[in-house]
Amino acid sequence: MSKKVFGDIMKQAMQMQEQLKKIQEEAGQKTVEASSGGGVVTVAANGRQEIISIRIDPSVVNANDIDMLQDLILAAVNEAMRKAKEMMAEEMKGLTMGMNIPGLPGLF
Repeated sequence: MSKKVFGDIMKQAMQMQEQLKKIQEEAGQKTVEASSGGGVVTVAANGRQEIISIRIDPSVVNANDIDMLQDLILAAVNEAMRKAKEMMAEEMKGLTMGMNIPGLPGLF
């Protein structure tokens, strides 16, 4: 491999690294929401796959049926995390030029 080709590859790798850093920084600003039980539980997550809020309608809080509330929260959290992961995978497509690089969205 010539020095020029190697230099070009290194330059591209550095550019990708800068773009990845920018995407990671912006990830915390982008959010997704998911709800369950017809909207009685709503969960918001950011692009870093962090839960940033959980809203529970007081009408669903029943001390005699905690299992139902737990199931609703779990369903909403799982859906929010799925959406956050999907959102970041879409963001990464531009960086990876559509190539599927296993584990790359998991960097967040």
